[in-house]
Amino acid sequence: MYLHIGQNEILPDSRIIGVFDLDKASCGKRAQEFLNRAEADGVVLDISGDIPRSFVVCDHPYHPQIVYLSQLSSTTLQKRAETGKLEF
Repeated sequence: MYLHIGQNEILPDSRIIGVFDLDKASCGKRAQEFLNRAEADGVVLDISGDIPRSFVVCDHPYHPQIVYLSQLSSTTLQKRAETGKLEF
């Protein structure tokens, strides 16, 4: 199964580690450190095209993980994952 996370980006659900609300997670010290480290390592891909609302952490064959910034809310992504539909 696949998850459409916005801007024509589709991820296999087997690679998804977690989906997080950017506003809630960025308040925490650990989440800020994680995102700052990912940014420094060059593994953050901003596909939001706008103000990002969530981030998706995924396994990647060439990196320990990739972080996608999405314009969709974490609630929307959760609903898409639960229904298994590719909504564009």
